[in-house]
Amino acid sequence: MSPTHSTDIDALLDQLTLEEQVILLAGADFWRTHGVERLGIPPLKVTDGPAGARGGGPLVGGRRTAAFPVGIALGSTWNVPLLREVGEHLAREARDKGAGVLLAPTVNLFRSTLNGRNFESYSEDPFLTGKLGAAYIAGLQSRGVAATVKHYVGNESEYQRGTISSDIPERALRELYLLPFELAVKEGGTWAVMSAYNKVSGTYSSENRRLLTDILRGEWGFDGLVMSDWGGTHSAGESVRAGLDLEMPGPARARASLLREAQEDEATRLAVRAAARNVLRLIERTGTFANSPDVRDEAEREEEYADTRALIRRAGAEGTVLLKNAGLLPLPASTRVAVIGPNASVAQVMGGGSAQMNAHRRVSPLDGLREALGGANVTHAVGCGNDRFLPALGTRVHIEYRRPGQDEVVATEERDGAEVMWFGLPEGVPGDFLASLTSTVTVTAAGLYDLSLISAGLSRLHLDGKTLIDNWDTFAPGSTYFGFGSDEVRARTFLTAGEHVVTAEFTPKAVENGIAAVSALRIGFQQPLPEGSIEEAAALAAEAEVAVVCIGTNGDWETEGVDRWGLTLPGQQDELVRAVARANPNTVVLLQTGGPVLMPWLGDVAGVLQAWFPGQEAGHAVADVLLGRADPGGRLPQTFPTRLEDDPVHPGTPDRQYPGENGHVEYQEGLYIGYRHVDRHALTPLFPFGFGLSYTTFALGAPHLSATVLQPGEPLTVTVPVRNVGARSGQTVVQLYVQDVETTAERPEKELKAFAKAALGPGEAGEVTLTIDMRAFAYFDDARAAWVADAGDFNLLIGQSSADLPVRTTVHLAREWSNPLHTA
Repeated sequence: MSPTHSTDIDALLDQLTLEEQVILLAGADFWRTHGVERLGIPPLKVTDGPAGARGGGPLVGGRRTAAFPVGIALGSTWNVPLLREVGEHLAREARDKGAGVLLAPTVNLFRSTLNGRNFESYSEDPFLTGKLGAAYIAGLQSRGVAATVKHYVGNESEYQRGTISSDIPERALRELYLLPFELAVKEGGTWAVMSAYNKVSGTYSSENRRLLTDILRGEWGFDGLVMSDWGGTHSAGESVRAGLDLEMPGPARARASLLREAQEDEATRLAVRAAARNVLRLIERTGTFANSPDVRDEAEREEEYADTRALIRRAGAEGTVLLKNAGLLPLPASTRVAVIGPNASVAQVMGGGSAQMNAHRRVSPLDGLREALGGANVTHAVGCGNDRFLPALGTRVHIEYRRPGQDEVVATEERDGAEVMWFGLPEGVPGDFLASLTSTVTVTAAGLYDLSLISAGLSRLHLDGKTLIDNWDTFAPGSTYFGFGSDEVRARTFLTAGEHVVTAEFTPKAVENGIAAVSALRIGFQQPLPEGSIEEAAALAAEAEVAVVCIGTNGDWETEGVDRWGLTLPGQQDELVRAVARANPNTVVLLQTGGPVLMPWLGDVAGVLQAWFPGQEAGHAVADVLLGRADPGGRLPQTFPTRLEDDPVHPGTPDRQYPGENGHVEYQEGLYIGYRHVDRHALTPLFPFGFGLSYTTFALGAPHLSATVLQPGEPLTVTVPVRNVGARSGQTVVQLYVQDVETTAERPEKELKAFAKAALGPGEAGEVTLTIDMRAFAYFDDARAAWVADAGDFNLLIGQSSADLPVRTTVHLAREWSNPLHTA
């Protein structure tokens, strides 16, 4: 994709001193690059996605922004045009925050169901992931905001992600893990790539010349910028010579010595110039030379757009997967519904970590159903909890800053909510500050209450002037805040009705492990549920016509920095579903998770909807689906195993394969992840890849092929008739898998190579056209360093899920096709 504004980059580069070139190659702060004022080179602001544009503030709080469905929810849509539309709207959100670069999309694959960050990505399948990612990128960049496809490559786990080496066999690397990035470059035209924290085959991704130069630029023709993940640069000259253009965040840490190295070594000096050119090109492509947006955080806008709200709502419904329906759904608008569960009144709109943001609104399922059905028709009970940590105290917090050992207050500020992350400090506050945080909580009924403290730093919690929790002298490292934080420390105490003062003390704790230290504090507060809450919920369900049980997880369970706990739902949620289903057979389970979970109650309920984390309009989207205002448009982008042991890698496999051992994780399963693993071992999943029900039924007809005998290099067009044979409008996804019949090479039983979504009215007929090229028939031949499609027959398996492929036909490749790797 060509630059959108005309600037003579080489002429500008010639005017830069070597020192100025080096300055451009590391951030100025957490979210901005350096400018060069004397030459009119402006700074460039970046912001986190992928499900929104948070802006330059902290991960928690900050300015409000639109929260879109998370990656796995968008992956469930299987809708390429929709992903482009999402990208277009995200560009406007980024511009409102003064950012020309969005740190998205995430296109790492679901090697395991236990990756804590799976919710950010699209799928277990590289083709589906790559096509959706490319569309997202194209939409974003069509509005002048750069995409930053991440994390390149092999970041399929949070375990020791900053140091571990992903040792991936070459075929698996090429056919699976690199393919989404290749499509992001070749089809999406991405302007930026983010290197992963991990090593690949023993070399950090951020200084891996084979990945950053030989493959990315040489083979794929990438002409954009490569930046590190935050704190993921480990060298100065070595990284820039390998092809890493920009160290983030700033100021320079690993590259503090780069100027000296460039002065002493010509190869480094030339690499610096090339990297500086890539920085300037990105500034040009984003229109920053021409427009010079205000990149200060205080200039960020919080405007909410009606068309974006409507898109988020529609995308949330399109990503909702109907897993079971015993004829109960959709519900009539007059239905009396009991809305039950820990996720009923709390809107679970996003996962945790760098992907979180301060959403404009958070519509819960209870909110959405009350609005749709009327309050008189909706009752509510919690039943049980599902919190990993106590919810953060939601009251306003006053913060006073002091210097160590001094009583004088040097600065104050106010924050909304008692979870605080520090990204930048008020003027005059030193890095080793002492903070005092004060808030009040009003208790309406006397009783026992739980308080907690989590901190990335040293902290104490006081209640009404008395120390309740000491996380200072007894600080113990835990898994919170990207591994820099403590475990949660809880205390239960009796509180009288009325107002109570909560105070916390905090000071940062230096951390040195190659990643920038994090300073954060979270004060939790909650009244425990009374005994008998499950029984109370079941009794409420018995009085309703339908019970909707809203269960799942939240951003504390599904988060960056730590992997998932397993596949069993946390707490007593399984018991809650069973109790409600016994009380009312018309029970629908609404699941909100970032990945698969086990469902021991599946046979007891009338319906199951997997809604993931569908963004700020969550309650509206799920109400639309439950009431039939929208067809459940989602199809699973991930296999749901019957048990954890059916996962390709899990705690029962050798440590060196999962989660890793002695600094290495070996991808010994090779090509066999997801449905490829299911096919290889003849497993019966709980729900197969590509599965999802509609409120109507579709029939596929015999396909028409542009040719039945293919010559090498000839594309194939497959036209598939589709008819809605039901009484309602609906959507289906036509999926085409290729099966190599005659090859002697080891290959998966089948691989997804084309798909298309069709929306048809009752009785309506249509067709979808699928086009596949030679790569769809090929595998990577290590010995020849080439993509090879063997001559012979290939079956085309067509259907509506990986386990439902009733339409089959065969094409014949007349001669071998081979495409050796080409490097620039």
